[in-house]
Parts: sequence; C-alpha cells; structure tokens
Amino acid sequence: MTDTELVAAIRAGIGGAGDPERARAQQAYMKSEMPYRGIGSPELRGILKPLLRDYVPASRESWTATVLELWDGATHREEWYAALDVARHRRARPWLDPGSLELWRHLVVTGAWWDVVDAIDAHLVAPTLVGHREQVTPVVREWMVDDHLWLRRTAVLSQLGARGETDVDLLRDAVERNVEDRTFWLRKAIGWALRDHARTDPDWVRAEVARLGDRLSGLSRREALRHL
Repeated sequence: MTDTELVAAIRAGIGGAGDPERARAQQAYMKSEMPYRGIGSPELRGILKPLLRDYVPASRESWTATVLELWDGATHREEWYAALDVARHRRARPWLDPGSLELWRHLVVTGAWWDVVDAIDAHLVAPTLVGHREQVTPVVREWMVDDHLWLRRTAVLSQLGARGETDVDLLRDAVERNVEDRTFWLRKAIGWALRDHARTDPDWVRAEVARLGDRLSGLSRREALRHL
C-alpha cells in the first residue's frame, strides 16, 4: 500500500464508522472545535491495525508527508489519532531523531490539547530525546521557555518513561522554568513528570519537592508525591 493509498484507506475507514450521539459527547467532553466521528478507541484500533500492519513508508519524506496530510487535512479528530499512529509506526522508528523535531513541534503547536500533545510527548518526543541527547536537549531547553504553553508542557514531559536514563538536570530545569506558571496544564505536567521519575528515584523527587517548597503548587505537589 502506497502512502497515498494509506491516507485514502484511513479516511474511508474512519468515514464509514462511528456513532453521531457518541461523536457529540466526545466533542463536548474534549472541548474540541474539530468534530468527532464517534469512534471508540477499540474500534479505531480495529480500523487502523490492518491498514498499518503492512505499511512500508517509501521514504522519510513520504512518511512525513503522510503524517501531515492526515493531520493538516483532518476534518474529524480521529484522523489526528490516525496521524499519530502513522508517526509512531514501527517502521518509522529510525526517524525518531533530530530530523523530526520540526514535525513534532508542528503537531504540538497545532494540536494544542492534552489528548494529542500527551501522546506526542510520550511516544514521539521522549524516545527522540532519549535516543539523541546531545542534539535534542538544546531544543527541549528552548521549548521549556517558549511562549507557547503546549511546547513548555512538552518540555516538562519530554522524559516520560525514561526511568534510569532520565537527565535529572534537564528535568529540574524544565520544572524550575515553569514552576511559577499557575496554568492548570503546566501544574499538572510538573506533578506528572516528577511522579513518573519517582518510580526510579523517589528520594530525588522528595528532595526536589522539599527544595521547591511553596513555589510548587498544591496540584503539582500532590501529583508528584501520589505514590510516595
């Protein structure tokens, strides 16, 4: 299946499924300007799995174009979810590298909501950073002070799942640069990032929470210490 055929097949599959009542509920819950088809996660996986199973991107350029075609041309939010599945396809793993940072940035800035941004952070940005620390860390440092809220959230969450490979200096700086921001999405992200690292180094997280003291919001503190 070519990249063009894949996009057409995904759109046909998504367009022929769904439930209008569920779609209205999904859109309301997600506060999304873009409508839904009303496809649940298991059903969407069932549509995409056979289409992606034998997908072989012709090149890095065609893979990028396929992701962007699904994303930028989306009429319903399920197409965004499909674009992210193409982006994280097993045959695209070699391209989780610095050359894809502009693509990740575009998806974060244009997506700008937790359902897609958190998936981008965990499944695209984090492995790109862990696999290419020297080149990617400076970009994450730029993002942590960017004017765009969701890029800053991405910087805070950029090491989700890194465990023993976490760069604690980078994590500390991402938190430090954003700890004064009282936006819910950053307060939540700070707590989540600290809680995630607490699975590996609980003493470090306890020390950071103590060091930050009252600068850390109650939400961030509760999230960070939830399992400690």
